[in-house]
Amino acid sequence: AGFSFFSGGFVGVDVFFVISGYLITQIILEDVSRGTFSIARFYERRARRILPALFAVILVTMPVALLWMLPAQYEAYSRSLVAVTLFVSNLFFWRESGYFAAEASEKPLLHTWSLGVEEQYYVLFPLALLILWRFGKQRAWIGVVIAALISFGLCEYASRYYNSANFFLLPTRAWELFVGSLCAFAHMHAAPKKQNLLSAVGLGLILFAVLAYDEHMRLPSAYTLAPV
Repeated sequence: AGFSFFSGGFVGVDVFFVISGYLITQIILEDVSRGTFSIARFYERRARRILPALFAVILVTMPVALLWMLPAQYEAYSRSLVAVTLFVSNLFFWRESGYFAAEASEKPLLHTWSLGVEEQYYVLFPLALLILWRFGKQRAWIGVVIAALISFGLCEYASRYYNSANFFLLPTRAWELFVGSLCAFAHMHAAPKKQNLLSAVGLGLILFAVLAYDEHMRLPSAYTLAPV
């Protein structure tokens, strides 16, 4: 939107990934512990939450794109429509260009890359967690910790050599979702405790990233630990 004061506002997507990982894992753990988890029901709930808003965005942008885009732009937009519908828009935009390229404002569906990451996580994580759960809660937790550390290591490495792929792809974003998942494990069968000081520190770290970070930094990377 051009508000240069909030140069790091894009870290909101990192916060979103953590919250999403927490909520999804909490739902899965509650259902698994009660013996009521259903993959079909899980995907149905995700579809009912996501698809109405997604289709609304698509329907609003289609006539605008048709009226105002040049043919080459409209062709690219049409390809992005297919990618968004298949939940691989992060792969599509990764191959197209960098997120902060000058032409980003000409891509109405660019922001759906994060939805692609989230949906790919939805497909893989529940199945992986169900397999790990067969070995017990403790080993499932350890498995998520190991996966988070591997993903974080990949992220830090890719931030130095493969910046565009690092930004858009699930393997280097998964650790943010896994951090939320680990919080869900910590809260399983336990009531949340009031921690106003920690909450204030966490909010302060998010605000710090929003105000101090910009698109010239290596992100996501170890710097992303602040908002996460």
